[in-house]
Amino acid sequence: MGIILKLGTLVKNAFGYEADLPDIDVLGVAQDSRLVKKAFVFVARTGIETDGHLFANTAAAAGAIAIMGERPGLSHLEGLPYLQVNDAQVATAQLAAALYGHPSRSLNILGVTGTDGKTTTAYLIHHLLSSTETVGLISTALICSRNDALKEEGHFTTPESPEVQRILAKFRDDGCKYAVVESSSHGFAQKRLSEINFDIGVWTNLSPEHLDFHRTFNAYREAKLELARKAKVMILNRDDDSYEMFAKNSKNSQSYGLHPESNWRIQNVIPKTTGVSFELAGPSGKGSTHLPILGVHNVANAAAAIATAVETGIPFQVALQRLETFGGVPGRMQLLQTKPFQVIVDFAHTPPSVEKLLGTFRPLTKGRLILVVGAAGQRDPTKRFPLGQVAASKADLVFFTEEDSRSEAIEVILADLAHGARSIGAIAGTDFQLEPDRRKAIAAAITEAHPGDTVILSGKGHERTLERSTETLDWDEEYEARQHL
Repeated sequence: MGIILKLGTLVKNAFGYEADLPDIDVLGVAQDSRLVKKAFVFVARTGIETDGHLFANTAAAAGAIAIMGERPGLSHLEGLPYLQVNDAQVATAQLAAALYGHPSRSLNILGVTGTDGKTTTAYLIHHLLSSTETVGLISTALICSRNDALKEEGHFTTPESPEVQRILAKFRDDGCKYAVVESSSHGFAQKRLSEINFDIGVWTNLSPEHLDFHRTFNAYREAKLELARKAKVMILNRDDDSYEMFAKNSKNSQSYGLHPESNWRIQNVIPKTTGVSFELAGPSGKGSTHLPILGVHNVANAAAAIATAVETGIPFQVALQRLETFGGVPGRMQLLQTKPFQVIVDFAHTPPSVEKLLGTFRPLTKGRLILVVGAAGQRDPTKRFPLGQVAASKADLVFFTEEDSRSEAIEVILADLAHGARSIGAIAGTDFQLEPDRRKAIAAAITEAHPGDTVILSGKGHERTLERSTETLDWDEEYEARQHL
């Protein structure tokens, strides 16, 4: 997939200048010394907790042929050529894009960003296009070329820039015409997406998230706005409070939503046991369709996907018909059992998404709503209190538990969630329980369920690991639930 380039040629193609470098082939780029292999360029990034220059010897021993970093005055490091760059993150993306022949220039890139709904919207766009077009998908839940799944490590929404460029090159070499790229705020802020040409961008919504990394809501929003500034056309949620900001930063845009001034206006939404029916009126006319997944909030995601599909050239009525065959997203509103009580697996982990999730199943539940939910460690702690409030106010019984606690004490996380629950009058032991072991929490919730109840397992969805301070477990939320059903 990569183009075999000499080191000097790679530097010239990436940065635009000549350098006196060894006449040697480059086979890869890495910014983690543990990923370095023979004939790799190692980019030594200076991070918050460590300095990549300290691992130059490890990279050299693993086969690196050159090192790049931001430190001045180093002509050689560990006996290897050293090139100083102004921004190591940008340089990594530039090197990777050059190494793989700038694959985004050969693809129509469709980016999807937002706080919630990114994965579902990306899946929907992939589904609408893949019936007639060759499409690749990079998403939290799946990476696939055409319709073949690719195995990738970790569960980052946006992989690091060398992996992004390698995957896009795979799409190009497989003959894909389009690539749907779920684009996170981390991906933009850390320059993982800086060397991608976006043809169409989709923005779903915005609420506070990842403030552990971005520090402020404005910084988080600025990262999301990067897609609006880069894309040739933006598809924007007219119903969100941040719409005007995204519209102002877009070169060209169309809007969707319930708002009467939306270019693509959602009308006559009817929730059903088999999904949601609705009408959509836009520049291409008006039509009705049925989205075969639960959740009224998913209608907005479907409208965004249809608007995007039409923008690529798919006829409006064809897109409406294709929507009705959508098979859903793993770990999103995934129904495991209907009788004697419902069991649902979902990825919702922010206060707004959990509120929408519980709001979807309240009218579909004759008995109680029983929720299993947690909050991640080493992530924005400010969302725990409102998450505890939403969970306790919208569910009848909540089991607060772990969700990738990492190095943070699970007791502290659970106490934050409980504090939110108590603030709205919920009583420990009656309205909510604290169970630090997720497996036990799932078992307790299912044991507690009676006919007519709905048990919702929220926060892990499709993810295949559960991170604790001392170990990372293989995890399958569906499997864990079925062990107790």
